[in-house]
Amino acid sequence: MAKTSSTGSSKKEADSKSEPKKIFKFTKQHRFLFGCFLVLFSVALFLSMVSFFIYWQEDQSAVNSIGNRSVDVKNWLGKVGAYLADLFLYQGFGIASFLLVRLLFMSGIYMILSLPLKKLKDLWFWDLFAMVNFSLMFGFFSEYIPELGGIVGFEMNSYIQDFMGKPGTLLVLVFSFLIYLIFKVNVSPETFQKLFERKKKEIKEDLEEAAANSPFDQPIENKNSDEIPEEGVISIKKPVSTFEINKDSLKPTIENASEINLEPKVKVLEPNPQPVSREPEIIQTNDEHFVIEKAPEEEQIEENLAERLVADFGEFDPTLELSKYKFPTLDLLKDYGASSITINQEELEENKNRILETLRNYKIDIAQIKATVGPSVTLYEIVPEAGIRISKIKSLEDDIALSLSALGIRIIAPIPGKGTIGIEVPNKNPTMVPMKSVIGSTRFQEAEMELPIALGKTISNETFVVDLAKMPHLLMAGATGQGKSVGLNAVLTSLLYKKHPAEVKFVLVDPKKVELTLFNKIERHYLAKLPDTEDAIITDNNKVINTLNSLCIEMDNRYSLLKEAMVRNIKEYNEKFKSRKLNPNDGHRFLPYIILVVDEFADLIMTAGKEVETPIARLAQLARAIGIHLIIATQRPSVNVITGLIKANFPARIAFRVTSKIDSRTILDTQGADQLIGRGDMLYTNGNDLVRVQCAFVDTPEVERITEFIGSQKAYPNAYLLPEYVGEENGTMLDMDISERDSMFREAAEVIVTAQQGSASLLQRKLKLGYNRAGRLIDQLEAAGIVGPFEGSKARSVNIPDLNSLNEFFNNEQNNA
Repeated sequence: MAKTSSTGSSKKEADSKSEPKKIFKFTKQHRFLFGCFLVLFSVALFLSMVSFFIYWQEDQSAVNSIGNRSVDVKNWLGKVGAYLADLFLYQGFGIASFLLVRLLFMSGIYMILSLPLKKLKDLWFWDLFAMVNFSLMFGFFSEYIPELGGIVGFEMNSYIQDFMGKPGTLLVLVFSFLIYLIFKVNVSPETFQKLFERKKKEIKEDLEEAAANSPFDQPIENKNSDEIPEEGVISIKKPVSTFEINKDSLKPTIENASEINLEPKVKVLEPNPQPVSREPEIIQTNDEHFVIEKAPEEEQIEENLAERLVADFGEFDPTLELSKYKFPTLDLLKDYGASSITINQEELEENKNRILETLRNYKIDIAQIKATVGPSVTLYEIVPEAGIRISKIKSLEDDIALSLSALGIRIIAPIPGKGTIGIEVPNKNPTMVPMKSVIGSTRFQEAEMELPIALGKTISNETFVVDLAKMPHLLMAGATGQGKSVGLNAVLTSLLYKKHPAEVKFVLVDPKKVELTLFNKIERHYLAKLPDTEDAIITDNNKVINTLNSLCIEMDNRYSLLKEAMVRNIKEYNEKFKSRKLNPNDGHRFLPYIILVVDEFADLIMTAGKEVETPIARLAQLARAIGIHLIIATQRPSVNVITGLIKANFPARIAFRVTSKIDSRTILDTQGADQLIGRGDMLYTNGNDLVRVQCAFVDTPEVERITEFIGSQKAYPNAYLLPEYVGEENGTMLDMDISERDSMFREAAEVIVTAQQGSASLLQRKLKLGYNRAGRLIDQLEAAGIVGPFEGSKARSVNIPDLNSLNEFFNNEQNNA
């Protein structure tokens, strides 16, 4: 161990001997002293240089006799000062040597204050650069002022002029001066432009202030009198420079103002003073090239701006434009007489006995039976004895139908939520459910739903009301003549009775051209359509494709608005907009619900196929949060029409009577629709249990009266316009002539390149353009090669990566033009 330690110590001694010893260490005290020396030396050099220009003629002969004490000089620092001044001014850089004084002084200050010396590099470089250039400039005029350039300036000029002459030397001076201005002073053309605009603005403000001055702005002479104005006068014993009073309360004359010292004038307060712009505070540092700018503090508002707007103007009312709009009245609907259900006890007793008899024949005992009479169907609830298998009763569906001699027997085994088995038996004399009784019911009128729909009445004779916003999409199917068109009319009528035109818009697709034509009368109230389209109700299948893709664009636009507003759904967004928390100048607007109604979906699938199914599926998947809901009806519920993709996104379904169990399973995923009795008898499901409902009946004359009532009122100037959509096959090639481009072509290109998203809706929001102009700009950008071709509902690709590349693109176009 001792040997090891001795070896380690010997190594340390050897290393210490091999390392060079530091003779002098530059400490903080040394730095401070050296800094003081530089500062004092710079002051001495400055005094000697200044006195040189006063006494240089007398001291010039004594410079070479600096060691002779008998020679007298007049320089303020004696012979040393005369020598230094002659060295730097006469034999050196001339008057430009004063920059060396500045450099020495600043270097000393940096050392005294222990500031980082790295910042001195820039200072030394540019000051030495300026000293050489100033010496060269003064040397250029040495024949007129020989003392200013020094020998260095004179010799440099002589050397350059031997090769370039005087004009070339002058050009070198100008170029070096520009280098200093651009890289050191940071002077640029924009700087001069801003300076000019600032001066112009100050002159304009001075003129406005002078024009706004009133006669009360003039100085008021002191007068002796006994009366003092009652209002607007401040008694001040202590002399003040200025004070402010209100112009409205100022009297024409002020008497007895001896106690008021007004120096020099009275300023008049305007009723609505403009906010004074505050300049930022400049904090000076020891380094004149380092300036600290302290931004002024913003004024604090004690109350929320949105709350103040609501307090002043109230919440935003989307119905204000049609504030006098009147909802349809109930007397427009036809009264079909008493809608109450008539109970036929004999029929009920007879049906009960036949059911019990049929079940006893198969040795099924019943403990209890109960009948609930509905408009078209009576529900018999039975409680079997213990030990009876439910599947055994379910298998007797056809036998019970045979014993009752009735069509449409449907067994519910068991009834959800109850310990009973239900047997639905059609009534011999069904009762109609008029639309008037459904719309006038308390359940519908007091429904607190976003989009309430009164479909009809259940077996228990209760009005059945559902919320379309919660569904969120509805699929309707059934054979021909079983009530689909009446069901669509019931849905639309419910919304017309409940929602204002500003709150909901319909997109109606009617391939049969006759079912929805009555709603043309409310085009400017409730309907939505594509721009430059004559008919709001779509009957052409080609226009259906464009409309569906347009709705996809509308969906994307709305999701962008929700993202900017930081909300999750349309309800939260509209509440935020009504509370004036969203600025319309940023593109925000009140969003109405949009309901797409397709009367015959099978015809669209046959003619368009995937072109229709894809946007329908995309809307069904994404559009519920932004208020776009779909109602699709078809009379052919086959798997090639109602595909798995469609069914997966339409949990809410209505099935009218169909002809086979296969069609029932296609619509409802279970049988039952094939056992309905028709004439509005339907099954409704929203992904859980089936509910049997008798659809409310609304006839064509009733719909006509409602639409005439609405159409006769004041309407919007146009129907609600959807985003413009032009398919590839409908697009037109634009002329490549640059002169025919839109005036906002370059601005549109910059917006598209910055966002890297080529869509007309983006231009509409950013540039505040209409649908048509934004679409034309997109076509022109495509023709120019800035954006890619049309890609369906997706945004176009952008071919230019950044603004620098875009500027090169325009420069190349100008050069080639």
